Amino acid sequence: MSAERRRTGAGRQPSRSLRRLFGALLKWGSVGAIWVVILLGLVIGYEALQLPDTSGLEQSTRKPAIRLAAADGATFASFGEYYGKPIAVAELPKALPDAVIATEDRRFWRHYGVDPLGLARALWVNLAHRGIRQGGSTITQQLAKNLFLTPERSLARKIQELLLAFSLERRFTKDEILTVYLNRVYLGAGAFGVSAAAERYFGKEANELNLYESALIAGLLKAPSRYSPAASPERSRERTRQVLANMVVAGYITQAAAAAAEHLPVGRGNFTMAGAGSRYFADWILDQVGDYVGAPTSDLTVITTIDPVLQRIAEAAVEAALAKSGSQRNVGEAALVALGPDGAVKAMVGGRDYRESQFNRATQALRQPGSAFKPFVYLAGLEAGITAEQIFQDSPFSIGGWSPANFDRRFRGPISVSEAFAQSINTVAVAVSERVGRRRVIEAARRLGITAALEDAPSLALGTSEVTLIELTQAYGAFATGGEGVWAHGIEEIRDAAGQVLYRRSGGGPGRVIEPGPAAEMTRLMTGVIDRGTGRSAKLDRPAAGKTGTSQSFRDALFVGFTADLIAGVWLGNDDGQAMKAVTGGNLPAELWSAFMREADRGRPIKPLVVPPQPQTSFILPWLTGGPARTLAPSPPVPSAAERGFNGPKN
Repeated sequence: MSAERRRTGAGRQPSRSLRRLFGALLKWGSVGAIWVVILLGLVIGYEALQLPDTSGLEQSTRKPAIRLAAADGATFASFGEYYGKPIAVAELPKALPDAVIATEDRRFWRHYGVDPLGLARALWVNLAHRGIRQGGSTITQQLAKNLFLTPERSLARKIQELLLAFSLERRFTKDEILTVYLNRVYLGAGAFGVSAAAERYFGKEANELNLYESALIAGLLKAPSRYSPAASPERSRERTRQVLANMVVAGYITQAAAAAAEHLPVGRGNFTMAGAGSRYFADWILDQVGDYVGAPTSDLTVITTIDPVLQRIAEAAVEAALAKSGSQRNVGEAALVALGPDGAVKAMVGGRDYRESQFNRATQALRQPGSAFKPFVYLAGLEAGITAEQIFQDSPFSIGGWSPANFDRRFRGPISVSEAFAQSINTVAVAVSERVGRRRVIEAARRLGITAALEDAPSLALGTSEVTLIELTQAYGAFATGGEGVWAHGIEEIRDAAGQVLYRRSGGGPGRVIEPGPAAEMTRLMTGVIDRGTGRSAKLDRPAAGKTGTSQSFRDALFVGFTADLIAGVWLGNDDGQAMKAVTGGNLPAELWSAFMREADRGRPIKPLVVPPQPQTSFILPWLTGGPARTLAPSPPVPSAAERGFNGPKN
């Protein structure tokens, strides 16, 4: 073979090899592609069989929502899913669906459930920014995901989402899809759908929204909590400007209209973002709703007694007190409850941080009241004929081997009842209790609203039996009103979704529980605590009365008192019973009570404390000491939780 032929043959062989390799790749590549198509078809077919039924798209299945409104009508908490009344796209102002489409799915009217151009654009933007900056899901896909699928991120779920989107577009018109989407989408503040959002944020119907309000609601779709005007007005304004700019680019409005929209009047909604502290009150109320109306079967609106202004003052006062002295005095927790003269709860703080602990120390914690229990002891004494001027001996004595001691470990000798009460002398309180009988002390406490277990022991007079702060404050209400009993309550009215009243509070407390004479004398005794006694730190610019309380080893410190307009109780301590550093009811609690009451009563006219008139007639009832004949209304039966608006202590 010549050199030329060898060269020619050598040149042909690689060419044949390449052709054979290319042919094999083409053959097996085609086979592989066919199998991929087959497998993909099987996967899609399988996922199609797993799709949920979409025939009930327009039906709403959800748990009833409960909306809690403050005394001024503003919503401060909601539980469950709150929906407004359904509204069709045709009934909405054109700006609202336009704003949503311009921001969420600009090709909504032209695609068939999935937008390939939108997906490609989102992919390009995300790659350019090396992160997720834009989503490619259409409104139809979002509806399919929100109503029929789980939040799981997987290929199978994405395939189902695409198939559902195609199915929805085939079965429903664009208007129907957009209507359901706008009526079901979550828009923050517990509101689902544009009707609920319009009511919450602007206090109006969805068909009354102007251009700016429509753009604001459309802007919430990206991140409802972040862009809520209640949570961050500035972020909400920036987001609304972006939506208006999107509408300009999409051709829905002009640049001039977008600029003018920022000057349109914006409605004021009925939703108030209350502090985390109000969640304690909200939970307390929610626990009671079933007692009044049973298990809810429809949306409910509960009108409560809470005063948003007083609630904010209470939260700020507690926060300031703990920030100032909490760590250095080893005070871990605090609670505050304030009532109106009728027992309506105006403010409640159940702890320093609801997010860390939902345990309500105002309604659930059973703690020793210490000397804050003594008003019941002295009330029983006055009713038995003891007078404020009567002299007792402040000296050592024993009862069955137990001996009471004063806080300062001193004994003062002869001392009047009024001075012993003002200075919180333990020996005299025990002596009064033993003289009139512990059973009468317990009966007096029960009559004023204490339902917690009270131990019949000599130490009863020193507040060693545990009570809740709200019950103790409630009981002081009888002193504040001049003898009329008070039941702490937080619910005024409950309405269903149609506005029908299911429950409305009527009547008041149990009536007169202290006769006028002892009631007036107790007011004078409790005024002396603030004027010259252990509660001087609680002094206000107006008449006030109250009592300090400190449990053994500084585990609990309280101050409970009242003005003509408010009754308030304060507790400081630690959940584990750890001792505080020399915290007594007369220092930090009295200071916290005073700080709250000063702000709460600011601007109110100064009024004298309620002192009941003396009765014109007398009735005969023998008293243990043989003192002057007086009468007392019989103790009312202990009311039910629903009647009192109070659940009682919880452990």
